[in-house]
Amino acid sequence: MNVRLRQEAIIRSLRRNGSSTIAELAGQVGASRSTLLRDINALREQGFVIRSEPGRGGGLQLDPRSVQTAPRLSVIEVFALLISVASMRAAGNLPFSSIADTGLAKIEKALPSDKIRDLRHFLDCLYIGELAPQVDRSSIGTMDPALLPEFEAAFLQHRHLRFNYRDAKGESSTRVVEPQAMLILPPLWYLVAWDPAREDFRHFRMDRIRKPHCIEGTTFRKRNVVFDNGVRPLDHSQH
Repeated sequence: MNVRLRQEAIIRSLRRNGSSTIAELAGQVGASRSTLLRDINALREQGFVIRSEPGRGGGLQLDPRSVQTAPRLSVIEVFALLISVASMRAAGNLPFSSIADTGLAKIEKALPSDKIRDLRHFLDCLYIGELAPQVDRSSIGTMDPALLPEFEAAFLQHRHLRFNYRDAKGESSTRVVEPQAMLILPPLWYLVAWDPAREDFRHFRMDRIRKPHCIEGTTFRKRNVVFDNGVRPLDHSQH
Protein backbone atom coordinates (compact mmCIF):
# COMPACT_ATOMS: atom_id res chain seq x y z
CA MET A 1 0.00 0.00 0.00
CA ASN A 2 1.50 3.36 -0.98
CA VAL A 3 1.69 6.38 1.32
CA ARG A 4 -1.42 8.09 0.02
CA LEU A 5 -3.65 5.02 0.20
CA ARG A 6 -2.31 4.16 3.65
CA GLN A 7 -3.05 7.62 5.02
CA GLU A 8 -6.54 7.58 3.50
CA ALA A 9 -7.13 4.21 5.18
CA ILE A 10 -6.01 5.63 8.53
CA ILE A 11 -8.50 8.51 8.27
CA ARG A 12 -11.32 6.19 7.24
CA SER A 13 -10.60 3.87 10.18
CA LEU A 14 -10.54 6.70 12.70
CA ARG A 15 -13.78 8.14 11.33
CA ARG A 16 -15.52 4.76 11.52
CA ASN A 17 -14.23 3.57 14.88
CA GLY A 18 -13.92 6.83 16.78
CA SER A 19 -10.57 5.77 18.25
CA SER A 20 -7.89 3.16 17.61
CA THR A 21 -4.57 2.21 19.12
CA ILE A 22 -1.37 2.60 17.14
CA ALA A 23 -1.00 -1.19 17.07
CA GLU A 24 -4.52 -1.65 15.69
CA LEU A 25 -4.02 0.94 12.95
CA ALA A 26 -0.60 -0.44 12.04
CA GLY A 27 -2.12 -3.88 11.65
CA GLN A 28 -4.99 -2.61 9.52
CA VAL A 29 -2.76 -0.77 7.02
CA GLY A 30 0.15 -3.24 7.14
CA ALA A 31 2.75 -0.77 8.39
CA SER A 32 5.27 -0.63 11.22
CA ARG A 33 4.75 1.49 14.31
CA SER A 34 7.34 4.04 13.17
CA THR A 35 5.77 4.31 9.71
CA LEU A 36 2.33 4.79 11.22
CA LEU A 37 3.59 7.56 13.51
CA ARG A 38 5.12 9.34 10.50
CA ASP A 39 1.78 9.06 8.71
CA ILE A 40 -0.05 10.52 11.71
CA ASN A 41 2.35 13.49 11.81
CA ALA A 42 1.90 14.02 8.06
CA LEU A 43 -1.89 13.93 8.41
CA ARG A 44 -1.73 16.50 11.22
CA GLU A 45 0.34 18.79 8.96
CA GLN A 46 -2.39 18.46 6.32
CA GLY A 47 -4.95 19.83 8.77
CA PHE A 48 -6.45 16.75 10.41
CA VAL A 49 -6.88 17.08 14.18
CA ILE A 50 -5.74 13.73 15.60
CA ARG A 51 -5.49 13.53 19.37
CA SER A 52 -3.41 11.05 21.34
CA GLU A 53 -4.73 9.62 24.58
CA PRO A 54 -1.85 8.37 26.78
CA GLY A 55 -2.02 5.37 29.07
CA ARG A 56 -2.86 1.69 28.84
CA GLY A 57 -6.33 2.17 27.37
CA GLY A 58 -5.42 5.19 25.29
CA GLY A 59 -5.29 5.56 21.55
CA LEU A 60 -5.75 7.94 18.65
CA GLN A 61 -8.90 9.96 18.08
CA LEU A 62 -9.88 12.05 15.07
CA ASP A 63 -11.84 15.23 15.67
CA PRO A 64 -14.96 14.58 13.55
CA ARG A 65 -15.07 18.25 12.58
CA SER A 66 -11.51 18.34 11.26
CA VAL A 67 -10.94 18.36 7.55
CA GLN A 68 -7.96 18.35 5.29
CA THR A 69 -6.72 21.87 4.63
CA ALA A 70 -3.91 20.99 2.21
CA PRO A 71 -5.01 19.68 -1.19
CA ARG A 72 -3.57 16.30 -2.11
CA LEU A 73 -4.28 16.30 -5.80
CA SER A 74 -1.56 14.74 -7.89
CA VAL A 75 -0.21 16.28 -11.09
CA ILE A 76 -2.19 13.67 -13.03
CA GLU A 77 -5.43 14.63 -11.26
CA VAL A 78 -4.87 18.36 -11.83
CA PHE A 79 -3.90 17.69 -15.43
CA ALA A 80 -7.06 15.65 -15.95
CA LEU A 81 -9.12 18.59 -14.68
CA LEU A 82 -7.24 21.06 -16.88
CA ILE A 83 -7.57 19.08 -20.10
CA SER A 84 -11.24 18.40 -19.41
CA VAL A 85 -11.87 22.13 -19.09
CA ALA A 86 -9.69 22.83 -22.13
CA SER A 87 -11.55 20.33 -24.30
CA MET A 88 -14.92 21.77 -23.27
CA ARG A 89 -13.68 25.26 -24.08
CA ALA A 90 -12.41 24.13 -27.48
CA ALA A 91 -15.82 22.66 -28.21
CA GLY A 92 -17.44 25.96 -27.25
CA ASN A 93 -19.31 24.29 -24.42
CA LEU A 94 -17.91 25.68 -21.19
CA PRO A 95 -20.44 27.68 -19.18
CA PHE A 96 -19.07 29.47 -16.11
CA SER A 97 -15.57 29.32 -17.65
CA SER A 98 -14.21 32.16 -15.53
CA ILE A 99 -15.30 30.43 -12.32
CA ALA A 100 -13.79 27.14 -13.47
CA ASP A 101 -10.50 28.83 -14.34
CA THR A 102 -10.38 30.58 -10.97
CA GLY A 103 -10.89 27.30 -9.14
CA LEU A 104 -8.24 25.51 -11.19
CA ALA A 105 -5.78 28.33 -10.60
CA LYS A 106 -6.24 27.98 -6.83
CA ILE A 107 -5.61 24.25 -7.03
CA GLU A 108 -2.52 24.78 -9.15
CA LYS A 109 -1.07 27.36 -6.76
CA ALA A 110 -1.39 24.90 -3.88
CA LEU A 111 0.89 22.38 -5.58
CA PRO A 112 4.56 22.14 -4.55
CA SER A 113 7.02 23.88 -6.90
CA ASP A 114 8.31 20.62 -8.37
CA LYS A 115 4.77 19.49 -9.16
CA ILE A 116 3.98 22.83 -10.79
CA ARG A 117 7.04 22.33 -12.99
CA ASP A 118 5.81 18.87 -13.99
CA LEU A 119 2.36 20.29 -14.66
CA ARG A 120 3.80 22.96 -16.96
CA HIS A 121 5.72 20.31 -18.89
CA PHE A 122 2.47 18.41 -19.34
CA LEU A 123 0.65 21.51 -20.56
CA ASP A 124 3.42 22.19 -23.07
CA CYS A 125 2.51 18.87 -24.70
CA LEU A 126 -1.18 19.67 -25.05
CA TYR A 127 -2.68 21.02 -28.29
CA ILE A 128 -6.26 21.81 -29.23
CA GLY A 129 -8.06 22.12 -32.55
CA GLU A 130 -11.29 21.33 -34.34
CA LEU A 131 -12.23 17.98 -35.82
CA ALA A 132 -12.81 17.91 -39.56
CA PRO A 133 -16.52 17.44 -40.42
CA GLN A 134 -15.87 14.31 -42.50
CA VAL A 135 -14.29 12.36 -39.62
CA ASP A 136 -16.48 9.50 -38.41
CA ARG A 137 -17.67 10.13 -34.85
CA SER A 138 -20.02 7.18 -34.53
CA SER A 139 -17.54 4.65 -33.11
CA ILE A 140 -16.05 6.65 -30.24
CA GLY A 141 -15.16 4.39 -27.31
CA THR A 142 -14.01 4.99 -23.76
CA MET A 143 -10.40 5.70 -22.90
CA ASP A 144 -8.40 3.27 -20.79
CA PRO A 145 -8.09 4.90 -17.30
CA ALA A 146 -4.49 3.64 -17.12
CA LEU A 147 -3.50 5.86 -20.05
CA LEU A 148 -3.13 9.22 -18.33
CA PRO A 149 -1.00 7.94 -15.39
CA GLU A 150 1.34 6.25 -17.88
CA PHE A 151 1.68 9.59 -19.66
CA GLU A 152 3.37 10.98 -16.56
CA ALA A 153 6.49 8.88 -17.15
CA ALA A 154 6.18 8.96 -20.92
CA PHE A 155 6.13 12.75 -21.23
CA LEU A 156 8.08 13.86 -18.17
CA GLN A 157 10.81 11.22 -18.32
CA HIS A 158 10.77 10.65 -22.10
CA ARG A 159 10.10 6.93 -21.85
CA HIS A 160 8.85 4.77 -24.69
CA LEU A 161 5.22 3.74 -24.46
CA ARG A 162 3.99 0.27 -25.41
CA PHE A 163 0.29 -0.39 -26.00
CA ASN A 164 -2.21 -2.44 -27.92
CA TYR A 165 -3.90 -0.48 -30.70
CA ARG A 166 -7.03 -1.15 -32.74
CA ASP A 167 -7.09 0.77 -36.02
CA ALA A 168 -10.09 2.04 -37.99
CA LYS A 169 -10.48 -1.35 -39.70
CA GLY A 170 -10.63 -3.13 -36.34
CA GLU A 171 -7.20 -4.72 -36.71
CA SER A 172 -5.10 -4.94 -33.54
CA SER A 173 -1.35 -4.52 -33.17
CA THR A 174 1.23 -3.84 -30.47
CA ARG A 175 2.97 -0.49 -30.85
CA VAL A 176 6.06 0.99 -29.21
CA VAL A 177 6.29 4.76 -29.71
CA GLU A 178 7.88 7.99 -28.47
CA PRO A 179 5.05 10.21 -27.15
CA GLN A 180 5.48 13.80 -28.30
CA ALA A 181 2.14 15.57 -27.83
CA MET A 182 -1.53 15.19 -26.97
CA LEU A 183 -4.06 16.58 -29.41
CA ILE A 184 -7.68 17.29 -28.51
CA LEU A 185 -10.08 17.56 -31.45
CA PRO A 186 -13.40 17.39 -29.59
CA PRO A 187 -14.85 14.87 -29.16
CA LEU A 188 -11.75 12.86 -30.15
CA TRP A 189 -8.41 12.79 -28.33
CA TYR A 190 -5.15 11.72 -29.98
CA LEU A 191 -1.69 10.71 -28.85
CA VAL A 192 0.84 12.18 -31.28
CA ALA A 193 3.96 10.05 -31.27
CA TRP A 194 7.06 9.24 -33.26
CA ASP A 195 6.89 5.62 -34.43
CA PRO A 196 10.47 4.29 -34.75
CA ALA A 197 9.30 1.23 -36.70
CA ARG A 198 7.80 3.47 -39.39
CA GLU A 199 10.24 6.37 -38.97
CA ASP A 200 7.41 8.90 -38.95
CA PHE A 201 4.84 10.60 -36.75
CA ARG A 202 1.57 8.84 -36.09
CA HIS A 203 -1.73 9.94 -34.52
CA PHE A 204 -3.32 7.34 -32.27
CA ARG A 205 -6.89 7.77 -31.12
CA MET A 206 -6.77 7.45 -27.36
CA ASP A 207 -10.06 5.54 -27.18
CA ARG A 208 -8.43 2.80 -29.31
CA ILE A 209 -5.40 2.39 -27.02
CA ARG A 210 -5.40 -0.46 -24.51
CA LYS A 211 -2.92 -1.76 -21.91
CA PRO A 212 -0.51 1.21 -22.06
CA HIS A 213 2.81 0.65 -20.33
CA CYS A 214 5.96 2.78 -20.10
CA ILE A 215 9.17 0.86 -20.77
CA GLU A 216 11.73 1.22 -17.98
CA GLY A 217 15.25 2.21 -18.95
CA THR A 218 14.29 3.77 -22.28
CA THR A 219 14.60 7.37 -23.36
CA PHE A 220 14.12 9.47 -26.47
CA ARG A 221 14.62 13.02 -27.67
CA LYS A 222 11.90 15.62 -27.99
CA ARG A 223 10.93 16.21 -31.61
CA ASN A 224 9.33 19.18 -33.31
CA VAL A 225 5.76 18.29 -34.22
CA VAL A 226 4.22 20.24 -37.10
CA PHE A 227 0.43 20.52 -36.84
CA ASP A 228 -2.17 21.57 -39.38
CA ASN A 229 -3.49 25.13 -39.43
CA GLY A 230 -6.02 25.73 -36.69
CA VAL A 231 -4.25 23.57 -34.12
CA ARG A 232 -2.88 25.62 -31.24
CA PRO A 233 -1.13 24.95 -27.93
CA LEU A 234 -3.11 25.27 -24.73
CA ASP A 235 -3.22 28.90 -23.60
CA HIS A 236 -1.41 28.86 -20.24
CA SER A 237 -2.70 32.32 -19.44
CA GLN A 238 -6.16 30.84 -18.92
CA HIS A 239 -5.00 28.77 -15.94
